[in-house]
Amino acid sequence: MSRYFSLGRLIALLAKEVIQMRRDRITFAMMLGIPLIQLVLFGFAINSDPKGLPAALVAPTQDRYTRAMVTALELTGYYRFTHPAASAAEAEALITRGDVAFVVTVPSDFGRRVARGDHPQILIEADATDPSVASGAISTLGTVAAEALLRESGGEAAAAEASAAGIEVVVHERYNPEGITQYNIVPGLLGVILQMTMVMMTSMALTREIERGTMENLLSMPATPLEIMLGKVLPYLGVGAVQVTVVLVAAKLIFDVPFVGALPLLLLGVFVFVAALVILGYLISTASRTQMQAMQLTFFFFLPSLLLSGFMFPYRGMPEWAQVLGEIFPLTHFLRLIRAVMLKGADHAGVAQPMAALVLFVLGLSALALMRFRRTLD
Repeated sequence: MSRYFSLGRLIALLAKEVIQMRRDRITFAMMLGIPLIQLVLFGFAINSDPKGLPAALVAPTQDRYTRAMVTALELTGYYRFTHPAASAAEAEALITRGDVAFVVTVPSDFGRRVARGDHPQILIEADATDPSVASGAISTLGTVAAEALLRESGGEAAAAEASAAGIEVVVHERYNPEGITQYNIVPGLLGVILQMTMVMMTSMALTREIERGTMENLLSMPATPLEIMLGKVLPYLGVGAVQVTVVLVAAKLIFDVPFVGALPLLLLGVFVFVAALVILGYLISTASRTQMQAMQLTFFFFLPSLLLSGFMFPYRGMPEWAQVLGEIFPLTHFLRLIRAVMLKGADHAGVAQPMAALVLFVLGLSALALMRFRRTLD
């Protein structure tokens, strides 16, 4: 047997590594799972040109010209009129909450002005908090409107041609009329930074105790699982408060992001979001035996959350199954909340949905963490 190289020793070491890989199921799952997730999400879920965007129609008199205009907009593939008979007040509430991406307003005298060839107008209000969402849909408006009027007018060729040539589509890109990307990215970065740091740091808190062998001492203390969880979680809420302060100050002073909403409402949403994250990190720690496993599980959660939440790619551009998956991540709801408060000036009613979702995350994850802690460590 050679002292420099032995095929037998090499085979033994390879067998040992294979056995060790098979025992470390989390690492093996990461090696297979992360490439598959990336392949599925980038191949099927990501779309930079979203279509089928929800829209509301405000049209006091829905004559044949109005119906023709709405049909033409739907045929472009960009517009999906989920609220075809909304009032002005209802449409305002819908776009503030983010339930619709567009509000199409057709004036009551639209049909008469078309018939007279009197340069009719329609108003399209677009939610421009994410500039990439509205760009494709807006670019088709002028041509689509003119062709719709020409087709509907039929024999009234002269009037139709005059109306089509003179139709004015007024586009109002709300909340971000200049289409500045930082207004969309910087508020979202607060959620991404908090998620990346809070979940990772908290998930390592309990596994660090296990690796160092001090978990037995912690369990021998006269403390309940709830007290142990709070003792591990609460310090990281303070760390999250520091990060929130830094990001919000930088957003205002460096990037000049508008802040038109109520600061207490925003801070309440941030607190609930951070609470959900640190409890999620604690739950991950109960399923991990080492800090490396905790980090791997954190990245396994972080990747789909980043891609499906609407931070990197338009949320409404994804297929329905991907949007359903995106709803299970706290970051998705937090992005809606922070953009609504900072850019739209939404009140409590405007953010009730994402706030309620985050509260449910806190309650559900807390229950799972306590159940998991009792089963694995008591």
